[in-house]
Amino acid sequence: MKQAGMKRLALMVGILGFGFGVAACGGGEGGGEGPVVPPPPAPAEYADKHMPAGWWTDPKIIEEGKELYIGGKNPDVNCASCHGKDGKPVKAGARDFRNGDRMKLYSDSVWFWRISEGVPNTKMKPWKSKLSEEDRWKILAFERSFGLAGKGWDANKKDWVPADQVK
Repeated sequence: MKQAGMKRLALMVGILGFGFGVAACGGGEGGGEGPVVPPPPAPAEYADKHMPAGWWTDPKIIEEGKELYIGGKNPDVNCASCHGKDGKPVKAGARDFRNGDRMKLYSDSVWFWRISEGVPNTKMKPWKSKLSEEDRWKILAFERSFGLAGKGWDANKKDWVPADQVK
């Protein structure tokens, strides 16, 4: 009896682990993003990177981020081709930026890391070779407007707060 219970526990842990993996990677083919679970933390090289001061509320930065996002500045970079012009994915597996419950789990450093390095086992590729660090932050400033409009990441509170409160 004890051995059967251990097998069930191992199976549950395996299934749960698979679910976390799928959710952290943006889902698989066939649509749906899976359960809303926190992504893995940013690695050390990205953990202390944060949005430049004042950019969360800067209309010029957000507009420049939009131009980058839709491929208006560089046709090789077009986030909207997968994530949609309004943040609603147009390709299976792409993250839905309108889902505030999911996106609020991503700190600015985790989000920046994913834009920079891509997401393993998905079609999300790394963009750091095609976009400057500044341009990646501009895209992030625009992307969060879909599900986290008016919010900015407060690194001290480790939470999304009204953007005008972020120093």
